[in-house]
This record gives sequence, structure tokens and C-alpha cells, in this order.
Amino acid sequence: MTSSKNVLANDVEIKGSIKFSHDLIIDGKIEGEVISDGSLTVGENALIKGEVKTRSVIIFGKVEGNITVAERCELKSNAILVGDIAAGTLSIEEGATFMGQSSVGKKADAPKPVLSSRPQP
Repeated sequence: MTSSKNVLANDVEIKGSIKFSHDLIIDGKIEGEVISDGSLTVGENALIKGEVKTRSVIIFGKVEGNITVAERCELKSNAILVGDIAAGTLSIEEGATFMGQSSVGKKADAPKPVLSSRPQP
């Protein structure tokens, strides 16, 4: 089975949630949630106002909302992100604008105490 790439061109405007399962390239305007197990590419003409929850995302355009990705989040040089990021890995190119907080790395379970037979000083 070949992977399919879906494209929303720059003349597309959507108000509401979008759900997809493979790869999606958005170059238009979205106002609402974007949810997927696949990869999202936000084109340089794109504007997303809302939450993004995908496996991975590459941003060339503008996102106003929080991003949660299981794997990788990339902000390219002209990207603008106003919102928080939670990602496995994060890449921000020089020239990108990021206003928010980031939480990067795999979510760890509660830390396990280190047991030692030696007394601590």
C-alpha cells in the first residue's frame, strides 16, 4: 500500500475540525482542530487557528494554537507559531518565530528512586 498525500490548496478555507490518517499538506486557512495519526505539513501560505494534534508536523506558514505531536515538530525559517509545543523532538530554524512554551522529549513515567547501599554524605 502506498502512502497518500492530501493537499488543501491556498484558496481553501475551513471552519471546523479536520481529521486524517495519512499525510496532509495545508496551504489554506483552517479555523479549528487538526487531528491525525499522520504527518502534517503547514505550507508557507497557510494559517491555522486552533489545536494541532498529529504524529509529526513541519511548519512553513503560521499557526495560532497549541501543537501536540508524538514525534517531530519542525519550524522552518519563515514559520510563525503562537502557542505551546509538546513534542518528542523539536527543530527550529534560524528566522522562525516561536512565542510560547515547549515541552520536548518522551514523557517519562514517575522517576524511580535510586537505591544505594552506601550512605549519602
